[in-house]
Amino acid sequence: MKPNSDPSTARVLKLLKESERMLIALSGGVDSAVLLALAGQALGRKNVLAITTFSAAVPTAERLAATRVAAFLGMDHHEVETRELENQEYRANTGNRCYHCRVEMFETLQRIARERGYGSVAYGAIVDDLGDDRPGMAAAERLGVKAPLLEAGLTKHDVRAIARGLGLPVSDKPAAACLGSRIPVGTPVTEERLAQVERAEIAVARLGFHQFRVRHHGDVARLELDAEGDRRLQDLELRRRLVAAVRAAGFRFVAVDLQGYRTGSLNVVDPAAALD
Repeated sequence: MKPNSDPSTARVLKLLKESERMLIALSGGVDSAVLLALAGQALGRKNVLAITTFSAAVPTAERLAATRVAAFLGMDHHEVETRELENQEYRANTGNRCYHCRVEMFETLQRIARERGYGSVAYGAIVDDLGDDRPGMAAAERLGVKAPLLEAGLTKHDVRAIARGLGLPVSDKPAAACLGSRIPVGTPVTEERLAQVERAEIAVARLGFHQFRVRHHGDVARLELDAEGDRRLQDLELRRRLVAAVRAAGFRFVAVDLQGYRTGSLNVVDPAAALD
C-alpha cells in the first residue's frame, strides 16, 4: 500500500498527526477503512488500534469486511460487543435510536482507549453525512469523538478515490447501515426483528442484488432496490426466487418500493412525509 499524496489526503494526515495514539472505530465501510489506513500512515501502525463494535443490530457481513480491511492493512484489530439492546430507550425506537446506539458505542470505545493508553477516539464521518438525519453525529460531538475526514472536508467521492489509490478491498463497497435502520420509527427494535431482516438481506444478496434494503413492516418486507435491481426484476423466474427467499426469512408478503433504494427512508414518524 503506497502513501497517497493528493491534497485531501494531506489535509487528513495533518489532522491525524495532532494525536500520538488513536483508536479508530472500524465499521467495515469505506469511510472508516480510509481513516484507519491514513491513521496508520500518520501515526505508525503500532500507535493505532482498530475496534469493531457489534451487537444483534450489526450485519455479519460488516464485521467480516472490517476484519478483512484490518488484515489487509496489517493493523491491530479487535471486536467488542456493545449492549444497546439492553437500553429501553434504544429498543423503544421513538426516533433517537441511533443516538443511544452511538452513545453506547463511543463510551465503550473511550473506555478501551483510556485502559490501553490511546489519547483519542475517531470515526469515519464525512461531509455527505451532514445531509441526512444523523443523531449519532450529535453523540460523537458531545463525547468528543474526532471526525478527521469530516474536518478535512472529504466527501464520499474523495474517500472512494483515496480508497482506490490505496487498493483497499472495500473501495467500491455499497453503503451500509445497522439493521435497526430497517425498522420503522415507533416499532420496537427486537433481536427477532433484526435477525429476520438480516436473513432476508443475506438471501437477497445471494441472488445477486447489490444496493438494496429490506425494510420491516410486520408481515410485509418492503424492498428498496437500485435501478439495476429493478431491471433484474423483469426476469420472472428471478422474481419468483426473490419472493420465496424473503418469505423464507419469516415475512408473509414481499413488496417492492416504487421509489427505489434510498437512505433514511424510515427516519420519519409519518410515512406520508417521505413522499414530500
